[in-house]
Amino acid sequence: MSSEKRFGYEWNRYSFMNPAYEGQFRGWIYPLTNEDFKGKIVLDAGCGMGRNSYWPLNWGAEKVISFDYDKRSVEAAQKTLGKFSNSEVIFKSIYEIDWQNKFDIAFSVGVVHHLKNPSLAIDNMIKSLKSGGILLVWVYSLEGNEWIVRFVSPIRKRLTSKLPLTAVHFLSYFCSIPLWFYIKLFNKKNEYLKQLSAFKFWHIHSIVFDQLIPDVANYWSKKEVLELFNKPELKDLRIIRPQNNCGWTVMGVKK
Repeated sequence: MSSEKRFGYEWNRYSFMNPAYEGQFRGWIYPLTNEDFKGKIVLDAGCGMGRNSYWPLNWGAEKVISFDYDKRSVEAAQKTLGKFSNSEVIFKSIYEIDWQNKFDIAFSVGVVHHLKNPSLAIDNMIKSLKSGGILLVWVYSLEGNEWIVRFVSPIRKRLTSKLPLTAVHFLSYFCSIPLWFYIKLFNKKNEYLKQLSAFKFWHIHSIVFDQLIPDVANYWSKKEVLELFNKPELKDLRIIRPQNNCGWTVMGVKK
């Protein structure tokens, strides 16, 4: 089963919203702010259950089109965004984006690093933008996640990405419960764990589950990210280190 289908199980099961997600989203999209989305036509590429599409809509975007490649994710996102008349959620692959010169902002959070052909996905997102439109993508970083690459990734590749999802969900408790207590009782310095302390246990459990299910999960160095996003159609390319130090936010402007 592909990563998209495995994530569909997750987003159908964990489709709740939390006000703390707004601060998390702001961290991922920095240096953009809520003002940058007002009156804009926005694309959310790989929307999951729609929680990242929610905030641009809430901030006054003219329209947000969100898509995912799993029907359970699409259904969950439609429920999340149902109160917005200017939201459109559709079933589509990021490899099959056929919009051209349509969007003011195209963003993707936590998706591109799970793709077998990330370069094609980035090319398609760029094509969908108007001239002067903004591309923004958040991906896993190698820097700061070396322990995941060393200890978690081998387990995921050899075992958990191949197991039935119900089994992985159960096994995730053996990590999520100790992590939950550590976050609540001992964490003081790690910015990412401090951020997680605002969430309930089920969010922590979903993060652990999320780490164990995909068949592809790339953790890229800054050099690799620069090479991946060095596209002739982009200018003003920036790579920003979010406060939680576990990823890269990549932003560029279409020429």
